[in-house]
This record gives sequence, C-alpha cells and structure tokens, in this order.
Amino acid sequence: MNPCIEINPRVCSGKPVISGTRIPITVILDQLAEGLSLQALLTKYPELSLEQVTGVLRYCHSVIEHTELEREII
Repeated sequence: MNPCIEINPRVCSGKPVISGTRIPITVILDQLAEGLSLQALLTKYPELSLEQVTGVLRYCHSVIEHTELEREII
C-alpha cells in the first residue's frame, strides 16, 4: 500500500485519507479536477507536501490499474 494513504474505519468513515490527516483523497482529486494547480493546492492545504499529493495520484493510478473493468457490448 502507499505510505501516503491511510484507510482507517475510525477516520472519515474508512475513506482513504492522506496519512496523518483527515483530508480524504477525494478532496484532493476534486480540487485538481476543478483546475487548481499543484502549487495552489499546496498553498490552500499547507499541512500537505508535494510528496503526499503525488502519492494520492499514484494511489489512484494503482487502484485503476488493478481494477477489472467490464466492457459494455453494444
């Protein structure tokens, strides 16, 4: 597992968060999807490091890579 990500049923209902925080990774993804730059994200969340944010992206990549997706037959 990624050391930047923590999954604990007692923290944010078990949703993946950035280790040592209560910031769900979905918050980071939402901010980036809305166009916030990495630098602006780090300014908005000064408790985060660039390593943690890139760890979130690596975690998401890994989850997608290891997921079987059903192909819809048209």
